[in-house]
Amino acid sequence: MASIGKIARRTFLFGTAAIAGGVAIGAWYVARPAANPLKPAEGETALNAFVLVDGDGVTLIAPRAEMGQGTHTTWAALIAEEMDLAWEDVRVIHGPPAQAYYNSAMMADALPGKPYDKSAFAHKMGEVAGHLGKVFEMQVTGGSTAMKDGYDRMRATGAAAREMLKGAAANRLGVDVARLRTENGAVIAPDGTTLAYTDLAAEAAGIEPREVLLRERSEWKLLGRPLPRIDMVGKSTGTAEYAMDVRPEGLKYAALRMSPRRAGMTRMDARDAEAMPGVEKVVDLGDGFAVIASNTWLAMQAADAVEVEWDPAPHAATTEAIFDEIAAAFDLDPDSTLRDEGKPDSLPAGATELRAEYRVPFVAHATMEPLNATARVTAEGVELWSGNQLPTFVRRACAEEAGIDEARMTVHTTLMGGGFGRRGELDFSVLATRVAKALPGVPVMTVWSREEDMTHDFYRPGALARMRGAVKDGAPVLFDAAVAGPSTARQALNRWMGFAPGGPDQVHVEGLWNQPYKIPGYRARGHVAPDLNVPVGFWRSVGNSYNGFFHESFMDEMAHAAGADPLEFRLAAADWDPAREVIEAVKEMSGWPDKPEGTGRGIAMCYSFGTPVACVIEVADEEGDIRITRAWMAADVGVALDPGIIEQQLVGGLVYGLSAAMMEEITFADGMVEQMNFWDHDALRLGQMPEVEVRILENGAHISGIGEPGTPPAAPALANAIFDLTGERHRELPLNKVVSFAV
Repeated sequence: MASIGKIARRTFLFGTAAIAGGVAIGAWYVARPAANPLKPAEGETALNAFVLVDGDGVTLIAPRAEMGQGTHTTWAALIAEEMDLAWEDVRVIHGPPAQAYYNSAMMADALPGKPYDKSAFAHKMGEVAGHLGKVFEMQVTGGSTAMKDGYDRMRATGAAAREMLKGAAANRLGVDVARLRTENGAVIAPDGTTLAYTDLAAEAAGIEPREVLLRERSEWKLLGRPLPRIDMVGKSTGTAEYAMDVRPEGLKYAALRMSPRRAGMTRMDARDAEAMPGVEKVVDLGDGFAVIASNTWLAMQAADAVEVEWDPAPHAATTEAIFDEIAAAFDLDPDSTLRDEGKPDSLPAGATELRAEYRVPFVAHATMEPLNATARVTAEGVELWSGNQLPTFVRRACAEEAGIDEARMTVHTTLMGGGFGRRGELDFSVLATRVAKALPGVPVMTVWSREEDMTHDFYRPGALARMRGAVKDGAPVLFDAAVAGPSTARQALNRWMGFAPGGPDQVHVEGLWNQPYKIPGYRARGHVAPDLNVPVGFWRSVGNSYNGFFHESFMDEMAHAAGADPLEFRLAAADWDPAREVIEAVKEMSGWPDKPEGTGRGIAMCYSFGTPVACVIEVADEEGDIRITRAWMAADVGVALDPGIIEQQLVGGLVYGLSAAMMEEITFADGMVEQMNFWDHDALRLGQMPEVEVRILENGAHISGIGEPGTPPAAPALANAIFDLTGERHRELPLNKVVSFAV
């Protein structure tokens, strides 16, 4: 299927289906040569942009990247459910960069207004806004949107393909299509005649699908239950192909050394490196260099032999100086006040007021697979192999780097050994293209060392919060929050598209202003630190990752000031049924408020990406050290397409959040990042992992995201549990600055 990577350079007008009561209203326009980006080879038929049939069966062309979150498995189930395919017969490959594969859910999440408890009209407006992703060619994997994007879209696509195949069978057999049924990849006539999809595909491609009915949930055979991961065997046997595994003929290897201050070079002397046997070339990249050699180890050794001096950093030289600039943002007018209810400037009579300040550090993504990409530059164009989260943007940026039209740029998106937002950046693919230009016609794999990866990240931003609240009669009556830090969204969108939309930065304050609590006086303001110049980017759960810590830690402080049980305090204030129900669920699961002697427990409930998640964490004193013993999590996802994958994502998000809460931090000295590897930017160890119990609820009105919502409640639940055990309130992360954790 080598031809699949070739795309038609035409606008792809992908018809949409309005889903109401399980019915796809109107024709689902597919299989039109001018619209479909796939170029099937002989013996292949593309029924639409997502379904390709050949003699071996059906292949799903997945537009969302697989980086361990199970997206390909569930997307395959969505197609197979409606096409009546045997699960084991579905193959999945990542699609090429194409407008057809835009993310229909990402733009919808940017609409103003409280995102939870949307009216039917507001939800429909979100669907309409989602199609703006087509205008910007937003083929993006991120924002926990893959299932929201694919739920209706893939089922309707599969149903349309099924009806096309039935139509072809009806024409061949001279039978009314209504009398035909499908099962296990075949159309079956009333007399038992069976026609395989592989036999009908060529004829089906010319048939316009009629209006189709989507299966009711009671009829689902695949969706709604745990399925084997389709990538499990390949990853278990080492046969799955990541970007590090590609081996084009004649491959050379390159090692990078970029400015540790994210600036230029004052001087470079590469004579010793160039004299080393096996070194092909040393490439000046302007703000760094690359060594191309016969293997990666040699390239890295040669890079160490290059003498180089770097320009000063464009940002403050030390961590404290950077945080001084962040703190100064509080003196500026707010960038946003997305929630301003009641009279937050007034203290209700008889209320007890409290204030607190919180701080979180910059944090790296630290994916297990270091950044890498392979490029081959020829007179015909550029071919790139890259594990990335946004192929259309990568294609555009790399074509610009190579000085060619996008039509001459081929991008292969591979599996990824973790992304978490870092592989949503363009730099590693662009640099691979720049390096490969130095050896025309030769494929070059550019591999980042762990040290380069760690010190040249786009970090989760450092942030400060100033919280003011009041309680009366055991309940919250005032919640006034302000957060300061750099703007992740504006930096990232400028890197993606060359501009950032104006208006308030909603990402900066997400998790602070949009929590489903009813408090008489409620205000949340965001202060953006301008011109900070520290590189920041989207990190798993983005603004929710730090605002969840601020919000739920302070809610805990308010509960204790009110003399109330922290869980009941939240339960009484929650004003959205799914939020109340996840809190009730962890209460029941953990047996709250009962707990073993010598333990402490903390509760947090964070709403993010459409999903409320409540988490209770239990800690115990172990000879002066703190051990996390147990955790209980409940999430309401609206529709649980694969409970097994959902549980994996919740637990994975918890681990990611606990790692950052306990020990991860990026600091700066002399304008350079100090942390170089996992020994000084550590993650949760196996022996530190608590026993985790998960409950999945489906009370929400719509399907919601799951890849990120497990992360925000981790830090506050842990900090609250430590307070419950020790009586010490910690308002700064990472906690290992003041807490010794058992290993």
